[in-house]
Amino acid sequence: MTAVPANAADNAGIDSVYAWTRLGISLLLATIGGVGMWAVVVVLPAVQAEFGVDRAAASMPYTATMVGFAAGNVLVGRAIDRVGYWIPALVSSIALVAGFGLASLSTSIVQFTLAQGILIGAGTSAIFGPLIADISHWFNRRRGVAVATAAAGSYLAGTVWPTIITPLMKAEGWRFTYVAIGIACLVTMVPLVLMLRRGAPAVVSGSPGARLVQPISLSPTALQVLLVIAGLGCCVAMSMPQVHIVAYCMDLGYGVAHGADMLSIMMAAGVVSRLASGFIADRIGGVRTLLIGSVLQCLSLFFYIPFDGLASLYVVSLVFGLSQGGIVPCYAIIVREYMPAKEAGQRVGIVIMATIFGMAIGGWMSGWIYDLTGSYSAAFLNGIAWNLLNIIAMVLVFWKARRSGVVTV
Repeated sequence: MTAVPANAADNAGIDSVYAWTRLGISLLLATIGGVGMWAVVVVLPAVQAEFGVDRAAASMPYTATMVGFAAGNVLVGRAIDRVGYWIPALVSSIALVAGFGLASLSTSIVQFTLAQGILIGAGTSAIFGPLIADISHWFNRRRGVAVATAAAGSYLAGTVWPTIITPLMKAEGWRFTYVAIGIACLVTMVPLVLMLRRGAPAVVSGSPGARLVQPISLSPTALQVLLVIAGLGCCVAMSMPQVHIVAYCMDLGYGVAHGADMLSIMMAAGVVSRLASGFIADRIGGVRTLLIGSVLQCLSLFFYIPFDGLASLYVVSLVFGLSQGGIVPCYAIIVREYMPAKEAGQRVGIVIMATIFGMAIGGWMSGWIYDLTGSYSAAFLNGIAWNLLNIIAMVLVFWKARRSGVVTV
């Protein structure tokens, strides 16, 4: 089976009504499929209690999910470069559905972990990096907006799904909830994926829809390495407030509820940031937009240290969310600005994998530093140091990019 070819007479649909329709479908698909990243977080206490394991063992399914998600971004990304988006996405959606079904039947934490990592984690990957790479092919003038909008689906999933899962789990248990999620994904995601069968546009050089590829005095490999370093650094820093804000509020005596509210503010602000970064990137480019977000994120981390009053933390969390939300989509925009379109899926997937590992490593590292020092101050400073690594890498990319003009391919 091969992707349905685009209509060449319509300039392959770039920036067309169909392209915007496809973006809407993609956003809905990402919001539904993003449940794979959030369900395990919500059901974790119930799973721990049923299987009678400690918190470390109960955390392994989340870790496995993130590992599967990271690997899937690369593997599915490579697949869409070869056969188009819809076939790999259909396989991933079915894997996601199967994962929820098998996880609901698990009789041990090991079986549950395997279902989460191999099927749910990898299955979810199709709705992030690969989806972003696919939608980037359909836009030229508004590519930044399109990429940022598609990327916002994961944050929307984090906003919508916990509010659905929590009451359902309380009423019927986590196993029934997992079965219900699997059925919901099956009846919604498969039809949505089938609506995306049209193949990525093939543009003739010099045509109105031809993409602008900016030359840079770096080899593709060197640029890829710098983006991986930058992605790792920004997300180690990003994970500090996202993973530990609730615990930080408890240490300060403000309680869990205020910490959860601050986390929700971060997520909501992150959606706004992602959409705004798309508009900005269309005007000044992905590198400059990413640098702006990274510098603001670094400043926000600094503000967490002296401003630890309750009202101050709400404000800083809002600023942090507005700063960090647009960073990750910018990596996909940069890949499309400086690298061949035919390699977009794989190269975006590699960078996204680095950001996911950054989140996983950073969350653990902050907890380890807290255990050593008894305070989160050193953990914030550690995040700032990693953020500076991100800035250094992106300043180098910016400097190398400024030495060249623009060519059309």
